[in-house]
Amino acid sequence: MPEALLLDDVHHAFGGHRALTGLSLAVAPGEVVAMIGLNGAGKTTALRVLTGRLRPTSGTARVLGRDPARLPVDAARRLGHVVGAALVDPALTVAENLRVAAALHGVDRDRSSSAAGAVCDRLDLGAWAHVPARALSLGNAQRLGVACAVVHSPSVLVLDEPTSALDPRGVVLVRELVRERAAAGAAVLVSSHHLDEVARVADRVLAVHGGRVVGSLDPGGAELERRFFDLVLAADSAGASAAASTRDAA
Repeated sequence: MPEALLLDDVHHAFGGHRALTGLSLAVAPGEVVAMIGLNGAGKTTALRVLTGRLRPTSGTARVLGRDPARLPVDAARRLGHVVGAALVDPALTVAENLRVAAALHGVDRDRSSSAAGAVCDRLDLGAWAHVPARALSLGNAQRLGVACAVVHSPSVLVLDEPTSALDPRGVVLVRELVRERAAAGAAVLVSSHHLDEVARVADRVLAVHGGRVVGSLDPGGAELERRFFDLVLAADSAGASAAASTRDAA
């Protein structure tokens, strides 16, 4: 089955800092893939490339087989994402934001209200439906951002740290929602620092370090944290050895 999300040997630099150094990954329909990594590993940069917010220096990025920087309308309407600031208007209420998000993704007027109400209930935001987004707590604002990303039932979903500000109930709600989207056939890519959480939601876990994927982890295996740091240390050791060899050759 073709990949719904693809990064192939992607490189990008900000000034002298190489943020991505040949990062490759693929996510198939119906699959949840999680990226884990330390701060500065390149996770958010990779997601920005996939959502068309950043053009890579080199390499290939594809969303539903298309260049995300030139995504046609029909493909863009099948994509949902929260990368950086959520697509939320602070002056609009929760319900209004959800209806606007549905309309922007091509949901017709007759169905936008019911779609908004369904996802509002699904993420337990009903009590705040008529509250302006600017008045929400940090956790509820994060839930609203996720709700806006899924109100149109996307076939591709990209989420950057979607549970970072959530309480335990909110974490479970988002986890269940992610699994439901995958069960409906969506390709889901999530980045996180929380190893225990990604182990509960992901089919595959990719360790990202130094701007590239340095290994894959079985989310059902034991000692996920230790295995992650083993991959990071091995990558650092390999990099140090390569640098020493280059200096010796010079």
